[in-house]
Amino acid sequence: MAFTTPDEWDSHYANGKTFRQLGDSERRLLAEHAPAPDQGLALDVGCGLGELARHLAETGYTVDAVDFAPAALTHAPTTPAVTYLVHDIERDGTNGLPHPAYDLITIRLTWAFVRDRTRVMNRLRERLRPDGTLVVITPTITNVPEDRRDIALDEDELGLLCEGWRFAERHDADGLAFIVLRGPAPGHVTCAGKNEPSAHALTGAGVVVTDPMGRVLLGWSRRRGVWELPGGKNEADEDFLVTAVRELREETGLTADPGSARLPALLMDSTHGIPRMTAAVRITAYTGEPVVTEPDLTSRWEWHEVTDLPHLDQQLFTPSAHVIDTVWPGLLTGLPPVHRYPITLTTIPEAAQQAQEAAELRQVMVDRLIEDGYMDAGSAIEAAIRHVPRHRFLPGVALADAYDSKKAPVTKQTSDGRTTSSVSAPWLQAVMLRDAALQPGDTVIEIGSGGYNAALLQELTGPHGTVITVDIDPYVTDRARRFLDDTGYHQVHVHLGDGEQAPAALAGPGSVDAVVVTVEARDIPPAWTSCLAEGGRLVVPLRIHGYTWSVAFTKRDGLLVADRFEVCGFVPLQGPGHRPDRTVELRGGEITVRFADGTPTDTSRLEAALDMPRTERWTGVTIPGQVPFDKLMLWLATHLDTGFARLAVDKALDTGVLQPSKGSDAATLVRDDSLAHVLTRKVGDDGDGLWEFGIHSYGPHAEDLTEITASLIAAWDRTARDSTGPTLTVQPADAHLCLPRSARTIAKTHTRLVFDWTGSAAGTDHGGIDGPQA
Repeated sequence: MAFTTPDEWDSHYANGKTFRQLGDSERRLLAEHAPAPDQGLALDVGCGLGELARHLAETGYTVDAVDFAPAALTHAPTTPAVTYLVHDIERDGTNGLPHPAYDLITIRLTWAFVRDRTRVMNRLRERLRPDGTLVVITPTITNVPEDRRDIALDEDELGLLCEGWRFAERHDADGLAFIVLRGPAPGHVTCAGKNEPSAHALTGAGVVVTDPMGRVLLGWSRRRGVWELPGGKNEADEDFLVTAVRELREETGLTADPGSARLPALLMDSTHGIPRMTAAVRITAYTGEPVVTEPDLTSRWEWHEVTDLPHLDQQLFTPSAHVIDTVWPGLLTGLPPVHRYPITLTTIPEAAQQAQEAAELRQVMVDRLIEDGYMDAGSAIEAAIRHVPRHRFLPGVALADAYDSKKAPVTKQTSDGRTTSSVSAPWLQAVMLRDAALQPGDTVIEIGSGGYNAALLQELTGPHGTVITVDIDPYVTDRARRFLDDTGYHQVHVHLGDGEQAPAALAGPGSVDAVVVTVEARDIPPAWTSCLAEGGRLVVPLRIHGYTWSVAFTKRDGLLVADRFEVCGFVPLQGPGHRPDRTVELRGGEITVRFADGTPTDTSRLEAALDMPRTERWTGVTIPGQVPFDKLMLWLATHLDTGFARLAVDKALDTGVLQPSKGSDAATLVRDDSLAHVLTRKVGDDGDGLWEFGIHSYGPHAEDLTEITASLIAAWDRTARDSTGPTLTVQPADAHLCLPRSARTIAKTHTRLVFDWTGSAAGTDHGGIDGPQA
């Protein structure tokens, strides 16, 4: 029964085999401890043939039943209240589940087969509703034969399962442990030592090894009851890197090359009054899968999300905590004292043939950027981009893609495919560096790290300049630090922290010449403005009513004033500063309406509006194909603050009710029981031709919304289409303003954005929302 792969379980179910049937005692305990609330939602993890899921449905739950074996769900009888989904909760995570939260989560007879139990449980308890219950039903080793030990949990494993909850209760269900868990209460990791070591054990290596997702490997010490990194003591005449690789192989079965291991620091502390030295070793390249090779010492190996480490419910071996803190500074707090001796890192050479090919592609890319007008020939920006090896910050990306001026390679995604980190396209980096107007000796803070852009900033500010790059994701900062060191940019300061607040701690008021933000921001937090010197520059991808522009600000008399707009796309800021759109799905998800700023309006009557006849009007305002019209979107967004939204149609569900907009989501005006959205149609057949703007409207007030939108498009055509954008001034949210009638404001959390279209901002556009295409 020690199956671990979907293929093995598929064969099990395909051959007509089943699981232990749901017993009367389990049914009784479920009724007692997890009765279905009104409209209750349940998630059955590892549902197998769905017996438990169907029972929950009979008691009143609507059930999502997931299993990673397709054959199980193929053979599971269908029930109206049960939705079956092929989903590996360990590999795929919880982002792909049908519902965001559940009243009940059940895990029956499958928990023993989960390898990374800590990480999986952390994700599952995040999916519980506030009063929800998680039930684990599992065999115990006292009630199974010795040869079936791998399907059961021992007492220590049951104890670990119950940690991190306000309420944990165990019952017997005909020999099965029936565990009831409520009230997730993540703890704060603490450190622990072991017994007094032998003299030979006073020097050794601790190994931080990460998988392709950036997770770190920890083992549960059976004897000591702590999590610890792989590692151990040196053998005679053995250096620390060889020790690390040997111990990793002996303890986990993973094989690595000492030549690819890194030694960022030596750590000195004491235990039982005896000095102890630990080498912090970093390994990212290995082969194999972790296995327990020393069962008397380690009961299991698990990959842990780095962000979960501060909230481990169990203790962490002190030297391991110090090594982790070396790799991800600031991640763990309250650690015992340690003396850290960083090892001087040297630039790591690459193969000569690859370096030559990359250099040739880099020169071609720079020539293209100059030809397209994104930077000036002979400028410091040109010299920086020609010099910094972009591909060294993009391992695994083909050289041709790394040096494509339009591509932004993704460096991290969630299990459901959502991008959380990328390296910006070269054209956009060149534009933002131009807008930052950096000079040698300047101090610059970058919000959103990755390494490559920080290296460019260091080239521009020179040996006497200061570059600080900040990111909230330790995986990103670790990569940035490693790549910067590999390429010789040791001077760049890499800081793990919340980019919205970090500048206040990293720099004094008025001491920074530029802040360059490389993540999409919904607002401008006070820390960004206050750290800037008078005349300093802030370049930020600012999201305004769902559209994102790289906006270049100058600090004048304490306020930020914009003089350049460049439409762009970035991954959103993570952490407390992230503010998601309010979304409304219509017609079963076929249509999505998104409100990003302003006051969302009532959408409860829009379903009925879409059933009414469509009002259609074409404005006569045209634009050549492939010509950007992002300033029209900005014009509409700033003139239709209340009720402005974006509308998208899911092509997979499209029934033809709405005509989808080409390219980005359609600008939409929503008022009460009606909506109007903008679209284009081609006029003429010559090449790219001309494209005309039109409006489709629905609902009782369709004519009124059509007239409002058409009038604004016509006004833009008359007065603003040839401008380079409005004047934008950023005011504090609580400022008392006396504004001209021409001013348009958008309220954010920290600020009020004041737009004035009566003048035009200086600057040149290169890009925009994609022009219409045939």
